[in-house]
Amino acid sequence: MKASLFIMVLFSALLVNGPADAKAKKVDDYHWTGVERVVAIGDLHGDYGQYIKVMESAGLIGKNGKWSGGKTHLVQTGDITDRGDDSRKIIDHLVKLKKQANKKGGYVHLLIGNHETMNVIGDLRYVAPGEFKAFTTRNSARLQEMQWERQREWMQANVPEFAEMDKVAYRQEWEKQVPLGWVEHRQAWSLNGDYGKWVKGNQVAIQVNDTIFLHGGISEKYCKFSLQSLTDQVIEAMEINDPTIVSAMNDPLGPVWYRGLAEKDETDEVYSQTLDNILKRYGARRIVIGHTPTGGVVWPRFDQRVVANDTGIATHYGAHKGVLELTAEGATAIYGDKRIPLPVDNSGREDYLLAVIQADSNNGHLKQ
Repeated sequence: MKASLFIMVLFSALLVNGPADAKAKKVDDYHWTGVERVVAIGDLHGDYGQYIKVMESAGLIGKNGKWSGGKTHLVQTGDITDRGDDSRKIIDHLVKLKKQANKKGGYVHLLIGNHETMNVIGDLRYVAPGEFKAFTTRNSARLQEMQWERQREWMQANVPEFAEMDKVAYRQEWEKQVPLGWVEHRQAWSLNGDYGKWVKGNQVAIQVNDTIFLHGGISEKYCKFSLQSLTDQVIEAMEINDPTIVSAMNDPLGPVWYRGLAEKDETDEVYSQTLDNILKRYGARRIVIGHTPTGGVVWPRFDQRVVANDTGIATHYGAHKGVLELTAEGATAIYGDKRIPLPVDNSGREDYLLAVIQADSNNGHLKQ
């Protein structure tokens, strides 16, 4: 082999595999190479207590809540928000951890999930009462009253039957939808608010070493786009905020909603080849996703070309413990104080699943 060709092959191997002895390098906002250890954590859905438990189990924080992960890269794949009461508390803690990690040579990547986009655009179907309460201040009653006056004026101008309605009963129902803290929540989650800006500053998808991370997945429809383009499209759609337009933000095939990588038949040879083509297009070995709950297991699919990593950490989904670790030695699932290597192909999944059940003996879903 000619010397120049040898150097090119070696450089390519470093880019893809990122061995432990290669120095971590940020290629751009969407690509990192040479990272020694990556920990991926799936959907958290507002459960601060469970979040702290899995962060401790992965060695990312100490009992004082501060970063202890050294040069580890943490990738949280979206859906911090909704269903639980403490999304704000989790986000604020992660923002602090990001600064602490940077000082230690580590990194915290926070990706955009469908529930983050929903909060930005005002789709509040899954916002728990405690989320609004977290935004209350001494001015909340006054702000709620101002919002009510706007609502009353709009109803008078646009709904003729409002004049005959029971105003007391109507307001009581309205306040269930617009509780104290609602106005402040909406201000903070607008694209000009603190949390809206935070979402806008995050990525939809990144690649660390040989692995792509994102919330939903990459479908055939969107695989032609770069990781940056996927992010740009979702942010643009949030800015436009028109539900009648099918976009990367709301498309079932889009990167924050797609479930195909978690649900497609693994014996489908055509889809398997499509997956190969997608990985080849991005120069990756695997894709790690959240979004689709697994019922408690870090689950490798398609011979570990896909890892479904929404284990259901939040109490709403069972309070499970699984997170994914990637190092030069391979992929490992962390379940509390148990560490179980992921099988490199589908033939090893039964033994792996039995080991997971041993680590989580109360999980009836996995036993079934």
